[in-house]
Amino acid sequence: MTMSSTGGRRRPPTIHDVAREAGVSRGTVSRVLNGGHYVSPSAQEAVNAAIRKTGYVVNRHARSLITGRSDSVGFLLTEPQERFFEDPNFNVLLSACTQALAAHDIPLLLMLAGTEDERRRITRYITAGHVDGVLLVSSHSGDPVAEQLREAGVPLVQCGKPMGLGSKVSYVAADDRDGARDMVRHLLSRGRRRIGMVSGPLDTPGGVDRLAGYKEVLTEAGVEIDERLIVSGDYSRASGEAGCERLLAQAPDMDAVFVASDLMAQGALTALRRAGRRVPEDVSVGGFDDSIAATEATPALTTIRQPYDRISAEMVRVLLAQIGGEDPAAVILPTELVKREST
Repeated sequence: MTMSSTGGRRRPPTIHDVAREAGVSRGTVSRVLNGGHYVSPSAQEAVNAAIRKTGYVVNRHARSLITGRSDSVGFLLTEPQERFFEDPNFNVLLSACTQALAAHDIPLLLMLAGTEDERRRITRYITAGHVDGVLLVSSHSGDPVAEQLREAGVPLVQCGKPMGLGSKVSYVAADDRDGARDMVRHLLSRGRRRIGMVSGPLDTPGGVDRLAGYKEVLTEAGVEIDERLIVSGDYSRASGEAGCERLLAQAPDMDAVFVASDLMAQGALTALRRAGRRVPEDVSVGGFDDSIAATEATPALTTIRQPYDRISAEMVRVLLAQIGGEDPAAVILPTELVKREST
Protein backbone atom coordinates (compact mmCIF):
# COMPACT_ATOMS: atom_id res chain seq x y z
CA MET A 1 0.00 0.00 0.00
CA THR A 2 1.18 3.55 -0.70
CA MET A 3 0.47 6.85 1.08
CA SER A 4 -2.06 9.16 -0.54
CA SER A 5 -1.41 12.86 -1.06
CA THR A 6 -4.33 13.76 1.23
CA GLY A 7 -2.80 12.61 4.50
CA GLY A 8 -2.02 9.39 6.30
CA ARG A 9 -4.71 7.30 4.64
CA ARG A 10 -3.25 4.57 2.43
CA ARG A 11 -4.47 4.03 -1.10
CA PRO A 12 -4.38 0.63 -2.82
CA PRO A 13 -1.38 0.06 -5.11
CA THR A 14 -1.96 0.57 -8.82
CA ILE A 15 -0.58 -0.95 -12.00
CA HIS A 16 1.75 2.10 -12.20
CA ASP A 17 3.21 1.20 -8.79
CA VAL A 18 3.84 -2.35 -9.99
CA ALA A 19 5.53 -1.09 -13.17
CA ARG A 20 7.73 1.30 -11.19
CA GLU A 21 8.74 -1.42 -8.70
CA ALA A 22 9.46 -3.94 -11.47
CA GLY A 23 11.34 -1.42 -13.64
CA VAL A 24 9.16 -2.18 -16.68
CA SER A 25 6.48 -0.36 -18.65
CA ARG A 26 2.81 -0.32 -17.70
CA GLY A 27 2.11 -2.21 -20.94
CA THR A 28 4.41 -5.06 -19.85
CA VAL A 29 2.54 -5.34 -16.52
CA SER A 30 -0.76 -5.39 -18.39
CA ARG A 31 0.46 -8.20 -20.67
CA VAL A 32 1.57 -10.24 -17.63
CA LEU A 33 -1.85 -9.78 -16.00
CA ASN A 34 -3.56 -10.93 -19.20
CA GLY A 35 -1.66 -14.15 -19.71
CA GLY A 36 1.99 -13.25 -20.14
CA HIS A 37 2.02 -13.22 -23.98
CA TYR A 38 5.06 -11.53 -25.57
CA VAL A 39 6.75 -11.04 -22.18
CA SER A 40 10.27 -12.31 -21.45
CA PRO A 41 10.69 -14.71 -18.51
CA SER A 42 12.85 -12.16 -16.65
CA ALA A 43 10.24 -9.40 -17.06
CA GLN A 44 7.44 -11.72 -15.97
CA GLU A 45 9.41 -12.72 -12.88
CA ALA A 46 10.08 -9.05 -12.05
CA VAL A 47 6.40 -8.16 -12.42
CA ASN A 48 5.22 -11.08 -10.28
CA ALA A 49 7.73 -10.12 -7.57
CA ALA A 50 6.51 -6.51 -7.70
CA ILE A 51 2.90 -7.63 -7.38
CA ARG A 52 3.78 -9.60 -4.27
CA LYS A 53 5.80 -6.73 -2.77
CA THR A 54 3.23 -3.99 -3.44
CA GLY A 55 0.18 -6.13 -2.62
CA TYR A 56 -1.43 -5.16 -5.93
CA VAL A 57 -4.87 -6.70 -6.55
CA VAL A 58 -6.39 -6.82 -10.04
CA ASN A 59 -9.35 -4.48 -10.56
CA ARG A 60 -11.67 -7.05 -12.10
CA HIS A 61 -14.25 -4.48 -13.17
CA ALA A 62 -11.70 -2.44 -15.07
CA ARG A 63 -10.19 -5.53 -16.67
CA SER A 64 -13.61 -6.82 -17.70
CA LEU A 65 -14.24 -3.58 -19.59
CA ILE A 66 -11.08 -4.25 -21.62
CA THR A 67 -11.33 -8.02 -22.12
CA GLY A 68 -15.11 -8.36 -22.36
CA ARG A 69 -14.99 -11.09 -19.71
CA SER A 70 -16.51 -11.19 -16.24
CA ASP A 71 -13.71 -13.35 -14.77
CA SER A 72 -16.32 -15.44 -12.96
CA VAL A 73 -18.05 -18.78 -13.51
CA GLY A 74 -21.58 -19.93 -12.68
CA PHE A 75 -22.50 -23.14 -10.84
CA LEU A 76 -26.06 -23.79 -12.04
CA LEU A 77 -28.25 -26.34 -10.27
CA THR A 78 -31.54 -26.96 -12.07
CA GLU A 79 -33.25 -28.59 -9.10
CA PRO A 80 -35.63 -27.29 -6.40
CA GLN A 81 -33.78 -25.31 -3.72
CA GLU A 82 -34.57 -27.83 -0.98
CA ARG A 83 -32.67 -30.50 -2.92
CA PHE A 84 -29.49 -28.42 -2.68
CA PHE A 85 -29.70 -28.49 1.11
CA GLU A 86 -30.82 -32.14 1.41
CA ASP A 87 -28.49 -33.87 -1.04
CA PRO A 88 -24.85 -33.83 0.17
CA ASN A 89 -23.51 -34.50 -3.33
CA PHE A 90 -24.33 -30.98 -4.52
CA ASN A 91 -22.42 -29.37 -1.66
CA VAL A 92 -19.41 -31.60 -2.30
CA LEU A 93 -19.38 -30.64 -5.99
CA LEU A 94 -19.83 -26.93 -5.21
CA SER A 95 -17.01 -26.93 -2.67
CA ALA A 96 -14.60 -28.84 -4.92
CA CYS A 97 -15.36 -26.66 -7.97
CA THR A 98 -14.87 -23.52 -5.85
CA GLN A 99 -11.44 -24.77 -4.74
CA ALA A 100 -10.42 -25.74 -8.28
CA LEU A 101 -11.35 -22.29 -9.61
CA ALA A 102 -9.66 -20.54 -6.68
CA ALA A 103 -6.34 -21.84 -8.01
CA HIS A 104 -7.04 -19.63 -11.07
CA ASP A 105 -8.30 -16.71 -8.95
CA ILE A 106 -11.79 -17.09 -10.43
CA PRO A 107 -14.87 -16.77 -8.19
CA LEU A 108 -17.81 -19.18 -8.51
CA LEU A 109 -21.40 -17.94 -8.45
CA LEU A 110 -24.06 -20.35 -7.13
CA MET A 111 -27.29 -20.26 -9.16
CA LEU A 112 -30.40 -22.26 -8.19
CA ALA A 113 -33.07 -22.63 -10.86
CA GLY A 114 -35.65 -25.23 -9.88
CA THR A 115 -38.70 -23.66 -11.53
CA GLU A 116 -39.44 -22.57 -15.08
CA ASP A 117 -39.45 -18.89 -14.06
CA GLU A 118 -36.13 -19.25 -12.23
CA ARG A 119 -34.55 -20.99 -15.21
CA ARG A 120 -35.78 -18.23 -17.52
CA ARG A 121 -34.36 -15.47 -15.29
CA ILE A 122 -31.03 -17.25 -14.78
CA THR A 123 -30.68 -17.93 -18.50
CA ARG A 124 -31.20 -14.23 -19.25
CA TYR A 125 -28.59 -13.33 -16.62
CA ILE A 126 -26.02 -15.76 -18.01
CA THR A 127 -26.51 -14.88 -21.67
CA ALA A 128 -26.14 -11.18 -20.79
CA GLY A 129 -22.46 -11.94 -20.12
CA HIS A 130 -22.41 -11.83 -16.32
CA VAL A 131 -20.35 -15.05 -16.21
CA ASP A 132 -17.79 -16.43 -18.65
CA GLY A 133 -19.06 -20.01 -18.49
CA VAL A 134 -21.34 -22.39 -16.62
CA LEU A 135 -20.91 -25.63 -14.70
CA LEU A 136 -24.36 -27.23 -15.10
CA VAL A 137 -25.47 -29.79 -12.53
CA SER A 138 -28.49 -32.12 -12.64
CA SER A 139 -30.07 -31.39 -15.99
CA HIS A 140 -33.14 -33.48 -16.87
CA SER A 141 -34.18 -34.36 -20.39
CA GLY A 142 -36.60 -31.74 -21.66
CA ASP A 143 -34.85 -29.05 -19.58
CA PRO A 144 -34.12 -26.32 -22.15
CA VAL A 145 -31.32 -24.59 -20.23
CA ALA A 146 -28.37 -26.51 -21.71
CA GLU A 147 -29.64 -26.08 -25.27
CA GLN A 148 -30.37 -22.37 -24.78
CA LEU A 149 -26.93 -21.71 -23.34
CA ARG A 150 -25.26 -23.69 -26.11
CA GLU A 151 -27.17 -21.80 -28.80
CA ALA A 152 -26.16 -18.51 -27.15
CA GLY A 153 -22.50 -19.55 -27.37
CA VAL A 154 -21.99 -19.72 -23.61
CA PRO A 155 -19.13 -22.09 -22.62
CA LEU A 156 -20.79 -24.94 -20.75
CA VAL A 157 -19.78 -28.16 -19.01
CA GLN A 158 -22.41 -30.51 -17.67
CA CYS A 159 -21.99 -32.86 -14.71
CA GLY A 160 -23.23 -36.16 -16.11
CA LYS A 161 -23.88 -37.17 -19.69
CA PRO A 162 -26.26 -34.79 -21.49
CA MET A 163 -29.47 -36.32 -22.78
CA GLY A 164 -30.30 -35.41 -26.36
CA LEU A 165 -27.41 -33.03 -27.06
CA GLY A 166 -24.73 -35.61 -27.85
CA SER A 167 -21.28 -34.22 -28.57
CA LYS A 168 -22.55 -30.64 -28.73
CA VAL A 169 -22.07 -30.08 -24.98
CA SER A 170 -18.98 -30.78 -22.88
CA TYR A 171 -19.54 -33.08 -19.93
CA VAL A 172 -17.75 -34.91 -17.14
CA ALA A 173 -19.38 -38.02 -15.70
CA ALA A 174 -18.76 -41.04 -13.55
CA ASP A 175 -19.27 -44.37 -15.29
CA ASP A 176 -22.78 -44.95 -13.94
CA ARG A 177 -23.47 -48.11 -15.90
CA ASP A 178 -20.24 -49.82 -14.88
CA GLY A 179 -20.74 -48.80 -11.25
CA ALA A 180 -24.21 -50.34 -11.26
CA ARG A 181 -22.82 -53.50 -12.79
CA ASP A 182 -20.23 -53.78 -9.99
CA MET A 183 -22.92 -53.38 -7.32
CA VAL A 184 -25.24 -56.01 -8.77
CA ARG A 185 -22.35 -58.46 -9.22
CA HIS A 186 -21.49 -57.89 -5.57
CA LEU A 187 -25.06 -58.60 -4.44
CA LEU A 188 -25.13 -61.77 -6.55
CA SER A 189 -21.84 -62.86 -4.96
CA ARG A 190 -23.63 -62.69 -1.60
CA GLY A 191 -26.07 -65.31 -2.83
CA ARG A 192 -28.91 -62.85 -3.50
CA ARG A 193 -31.23 -63.59 -6.41
CA ARG A 194 -34.38 -61.49 -5.82
CA ILE A 195 -32.63 -58.16 -6.20
CA GLY A 196 -34.83 -55.09 -6.31
CA MET A 197 -33.88 -51.68 -7.67
CA VAL A 198 -34.90 -48.14 -6.78
CA SER A 199 -33.57 -46.26 -9.80
CA GLY A 200 -33.00 -42.55 -10.18
CA PRO A 201 -35.29 -40.41 -12.37
CA LEU A 202 -35.46 -41.93 -15.83
CA ASP A 203 -35.17 -38.49 -17.45
CA THR A 204 -31.59 -38.23 -16.16
CA PRO A 205 -28.50 -40.02 -17.54
CA GLY A 206 -27.64 -41.50 -14.13
CA GLY A 207 -31.15 -42.88 -13.74
CA VAL A 208 -31.04 -44.51 -17.17
CA ASP A 209 -27.49 -45.88 -17.02
CA ARG A 210 -27.66 -47.31 -13.49
CA LEU A 211 -30.88 -49.15 -14.33
CA ALA A 212 -29.30 -50.45 -17.56
CA GLY A 213 -26.27 -51.78 -15.65
CA TYR A 214 -28.58 -53.54 -13.15
CA LYS A 215 -30.49 -55.28 -15.94
CA GLU A 216 -27.37 -56.23 -17.89
CA VAL A 217 -25.74 -58.10 -15.00
CA LEU A 218 -28.91 -59.95 -14.02
CA THR A 219 -29.37 -61.05 -17.63
CA GLU A 220 -25.75 -62.19 -17.87
CA ALA A 221 -26.24 -64.18 -14.64
CA GLY A 222 -29.34 -65.89 -16.04
CA VAL A 223 -31.66 -64.12 -13.59
CA GLU A 224 -34.98 -63.15 -15.16
CA ILE A 225 -35.83 -59.43 -15.08
CA ASP A 226 -38.93 -59.03 -12.92
CA GLU A 227 -40.53 -55.60 -13.39
CA ARG A 228 -42.16 -55.93 -9.96
CA LEU A 229 -38.65 -55.55 -8.55
CA ILE A 230 -38.03 -52.18 -10.25
CA VAL A 231 -39.32 -48.77 -9.16
CA SER A 232 -37.96 -45.26 -9.65
CA GLY A 233 -37.29 -42.37 -7.28
CA ASP A 234 -36.05 -38.80 -7.52
CA TYR A 235 -32.83 -39.15 -5.46
CA SER A 236 -34.53 -37.83 -2.31
CA ARG A 237 -34.65 -39.76 0.99
CA ALA A 238 -38.47 -39.78 0.92
CA SER A 239 -38.58 -41.32 -2.56
CA GLY A 240 -36.19 -44.09 -1.47
CA GLU A 241 -38.44 -44.92 1.46
CA ALA A 242 -41.59 -44.91 -0.68
CA GLY A 243 -39.87 -46.91 -3.41
CA CYS A 244 -38.71 -49.62 -1.01
CA GLU A 245 -42.23 -49.85 0.45
CA ARG A 246 -43.59 -50.47 -3.05
CA LEU A 247 -40.99 -53.15 -3.69
CA LEU A 248 -41.86 -54.95 -0.45
CA ALA A 249 -45.54 -54.86 -1.38
CA GLN A 250 -44.96 -56.04 -4.97
CA ALA A 251 -42.20 -58.58 -4.25
CA PRO A 252 -42.21 -59.60 -0.55
CA ASP A 253 -39.54 -62.24 -1.28
CA MET A 254 -36.99 -59.54 -2.21
CA ASP A 255 -33.63 -60.42 -0.61
CA ALA A 256 -31.56 -57.43 -1.79
CA VAL A 257 -32.11 -53.93 -3.12
CA PHE A 258 -29.81 -51.71 -5.14
CA VAL A 259 -30.75 -48.08 -4.52
CA ALA A 260 -29.39 -45.55 -7.04
CA SER A 261 -28.25 -43.00 -4.43
CA ASP A 262 -27.08 -43.16 -0.82
CA LEU A 263 -29.72 -40.65 0.24
CA MET A 264 -32.48 -42.80 -1.23
CA ALA A 265 -30.86 -45.84 0.39
CA GLN A 266 -31.24 -44.19 3.80
CA GLY A 267 -34.96 -44.00 3.09
CA ALA A 268 -34.98 -47.64 2.00
CA LEU A 269 -33.36 -48.66 5.30
CA THR A 270 -36.17 -46.87 7.16
CA ALA A 271 -38.80 -48.79 5.17
CA LEU A 272 -37.07 -52.11 5.78
CA ARG A 273 -36.83 -51.49 9.54
CA ARG A 274 -40.51 -50.61 9.67
CA ALA A 275 -41.32 -53.85 7.84
CA GLY A 276 -39.26 -55.87 10.33
CA ARG A 277 -36.59 -56.81 7.76
CA ARG A 278 -33.03 -57.10 9.07
CA VAL A 279 -30.15 -55.62 7.06
CA PRO A 280 -28.15 -57.43 5.79
CA GLU A 281 -29.48 -60.73 7.22
CA ASP A 282 -32.85 -60.60 5.44
CA VAL A 283 -32.21 -57.95 2.79
CA SER A 284 -28.87 -56.62 1.55
CA VAL A 285 -28.82 -52.94 0.61
CA GLY A 286 -26.45 -51.23 -1.82
CA GLY A 287 -26.26 -47.50 -2.54
CA PHE A 288 -24.50 -45.23 -5.00
CA ASP A 289 -22.28 -42.13 -4.53
CA ASP A 290 -20.29 -42.83 -1.34
CA SER A 291 -21.59 -39.59 0.14
CA ILE A 292 -21.76 -38.77 3.85
CA ALA A 293 -25.22 -40.38 3.76
CA ALA A 294 -23.51 -43.77 3.28
CA THR A 295 -21.36 -43.55 6.40
CA GLU A 296 -24.11 -42.01 8.53
CA ALA A 297 -26.56 -44.81 7.68
CA THR A 298 -27.24 -47.68 10.09
CA PRO A 299 -25.83 -50.06 9.08
CA ALA A 300 -23.18 -48.23 7.05
CA LEU A 301 -23.88 -48.61 3.34
CA THR A 302 -22.01 -50.66 0.80
CA THR A 303 -21.98 -48.25 -2.12
CA ILE A 304 -20.39 -47.11 -5.38
CA ARG A 305 -17.92 -44.28 -4.97
CA GLN A 306 -18.08 -41.42 -7.43
CA PRO A 307 -14.74 -39.54 -7.61
CA TYR A 308 -16.22 -36.11 -6.88
CA ASP A 309 -12.86 -34.36 -6.48
CA ARG A 310 -11.75 -35.57 -9.91
CA ILE A 311 -15.15 -34.82 -11.44
CA SER A 312 -15.00 -31.24 -10.13
CA ALA A 313 -11.39 -30.70 -11.22
CA GLU A 314 -12.13 -32.03 -14.71
CA MET A 315 -15.28 -29.90 -15.05
CA VAL A 316 -13.26 -26.79 -14.23
CA ARG A 317 -10.38 -27.81 -16.53
CA VAL A 318 -12.70 -28.50 -19.48
CA LEU A 319 -14.68 -25.29 -18.92
CA LEU A 320 -11.59 -23.07 -18.74
CA ALA A 321 -10.27 -24.71 -21.92
CA GLN A 322 -13.58 -24.02 -23.63
CA ILE A 323 -13.57 -20.40 -22.45
CA GLY A 324 -10.11 -20.23 -23.99
CA GLY A 325 -11.50 -21.32 -27.36
CA GLU A 326 -11.14 -25.12 -27.36
CA ASP A 327 -13.85 -27.47 -28.66
CA PRO A 328 -16.30 -29.38 -26.41
CA ALA A 329 -14.88 -32.43 -24.64
CA ALA A 330 -16.22 -35.48 -22.82
CA VAL A 331 -14.61 -37.15 -19.78
CA ILE A 332 -15.87 -40.37 -18.16
CA LEU A 333 -14.27 -41.40 -14.88
CA PRO A 334 -14.27 -44.85 -13.24
CA THR A 335 -16.22 -45.65 -10.07
CA GLU A 336 -15.28 -47.94 -7.17
CA LEU A 337 -17.20 -50.48 -5.09
CA VAL A 338 -16.93 -49.70 -1.35
CA LYS A 339 -17.98 -52.60 0.89
CA ARG A 340 -19.56 -51.92 4.28
CA GLU A 341 -22.02 -53.56 6.68
CA SER A 342 -25.26 -53.28 4.67
CA THR A 343 -24.43 -56.24 2.42
